[in-house]
Amino acid sequence: MTLLVQKFGGTSVGSVERIQSIAKRIAINKEEGNDLVVVVSAMGQTTDELSKLATSLSTQPPQREMDMLLSTGEQVSIALLAIALNEINVPAISMTGNQAGIITESSHGRARILEIRTDHVQSLLSQGKVVVIAGFQGTSLGRGGTPEITTLGRGGSDTSAVALAAALNAEACEIFTDVPGVLTTDPRIVNNAKLMKTISCDEMLELASLGAAVLHPRAVEIARNYGVTLKVRSSSDFNNPGTILTSQGCGSIGRGGLEHRSPVDGLELLENQAVVGLSCIPDHPGIAANLFEALSAGGINVDLIIQSTHNGNSNDITFSVAENELENTKNQCKKIIKILGGNITTQTKMSKLSISGAGIMGRPGIIATLFETLSKAGINIRLIATSEVKVSCVIDTKAGKKAARSIAESFKLNEQQIHLNPQSKPSEEPEVRGVALDNGQIQISFKNIPDEPGTAATIFTTLSEVNISLDTIVQSERKNSNNTKDISFTLKKEDKKEADLALKKLTSNWKDSFIEEGQSIARLSAVGSGMPTTVGTAGKMFRALADQKINIEMIATSEIRTTCIISEKDGSKGLNAIHDYFMLDQL
Repeated sequence: MTLLVQKFGGTSVGSVERIQSIAKRIAINKEEGNDLVVVVSAMGQTTDELSKLATSLSTQPPQREMDMLLSTGEQVSIALLAIALNEINVPAISMTGNQAGIITESSHGRARILEIRTDHVQSLLSQGKVVVIAGFQGTSLGRGGTPEITTLGRGGSDTSAVALAAALNAEACEIFTDVPGVLTTDPRIVNNAKLMKTISCDEMLELASLGAAVLHPRAVEIARNYGVTLKVRSSSDFNNPGTILTSQGCGSIGRGGLEHRSPVDGLELLENQAVVGLSCIPDHPGIAANLFEALSAGGINVDLIIQSTHNGNSNDITFSVAENELENTKNQCKKIIKILGGNITTQTKMSKLSISGAGIMGRPGIIATLFETLSKAGINIRLIATSEVKVSCVIDTKAGKKAARSIAESFKLNEQQIHLNPQSKPSEEPEVRGVALDNGQIQISFKNIPDEPGTAATIFTTLSEVNISLDTIVQSERKNSNNTKDISFTLKKEDKKEADLALKKLTSNWKDSFIEEGQSIARLSAVGSGMPTTVGTAGKMFRALADQKINIEMIATSEIRTTCIISEKDGSKGLNAIHDYFMLDQL
């Protein structure tokens, strides 16, 4: 017998008719010889309606009572679906998160799963029953050993389903939703968005962190870490195979907890790198496109790219290349500078140190620990590149091995997880798999900060302490007249007030430093596993925007993601342009 875990969202169980339709489909799957665990969300808008009831009584209802209240929504769904299944002669039983053995930490409203005690569920499956489990909820042991209902937070039913699949060693976890699967971009903005047949968990984590709401990042993290075959399918068209998420993971659930596995599972040190800085170049559409098209024409594979915030009417662009490509790179840059103006600086004997894993940027303490470790070792950071699955720093080569040892110790990495000078393998994957637009971020620049080890660590530790995650981080190459630098980053709009309060404490410690908020921005990102081994991907993205006369405010790249910060008013136009330029509708 094949064990499948299937999850149906609120829209899928939004009415009696839809519940009956799902029950008939489950019956067919059962007749095909499958054992089934079915996870469901609350019906329709039930969670929102329950929340409104609570806030009509209190502006700040206790989180414990909110968990008690919100968990009832899923209990309605599981009971109705079990009734519908039994009515058509499919033996079924409903179970709350507690009854299903989902044990969480004691954190109301956002609990992470520690373990799933599967004995009861497996016993029911062996009796031929379909087990219908409430998503979004679990239980923790409160004071005195009394069980406490907890909820998992946003995307909790997805998380429940994938965690159950991992704990039960299921053949696959199928997420049924109101879209046909994972699309190349947002179909509400781009009419010719196309369904992807497959996507890697790393690519999906990047897209999910950028606002693609089809799957919650926590669910994808679990699938990646434990090698769960994850499928996203349409709840209205069961003949559509949807999208399969692939993963190389095969980890076992350790003592630390199902969701408490360290998010950092790899470290790389790439030596013999060079940094090229172009300063005081004009600030208008097409500059970045012209530069990186010229580098591509010269056969140069650029790694990290950073464009800092504006300074008057000029910009600075910094990027890294292999040392053996430096002379060719300088020759190509000189041609551009001769036309545009500006200055070129280069620095050799650099190394790129990277940590990788699932959900790095979603946990503020990870990046703070990275920078704090480098600071304690007295190592200054030249460039910073961040993404959901990788954070990279460019540092002096002479400090590279010391940095690697320190970082490995901080994150408790073993020898098998540490890679020195890894070689890029040719990839058959597309350079760009999907593109995303995020209008929910703001840009902040921290001006005139000390150019010394520990500065970045201080900033990100301060934000980590108030649980604020950053995304696009750009450290300016150009030094100010008082031997300071600027660092810019984006964060969620709703976090701005708390971030301002936290960072103001630092401005009083650093003379002449101040915080500057940028204009309303849109964050455009291209994601693809084939990016590292494809020459010219970034240049194509910049050209797509330049052809639409869209100026780029900031650029930040990571291994499988290139991000451009542009004016918010140009967001939709830019998304369509990039999607068309890479012909994603034809993949």
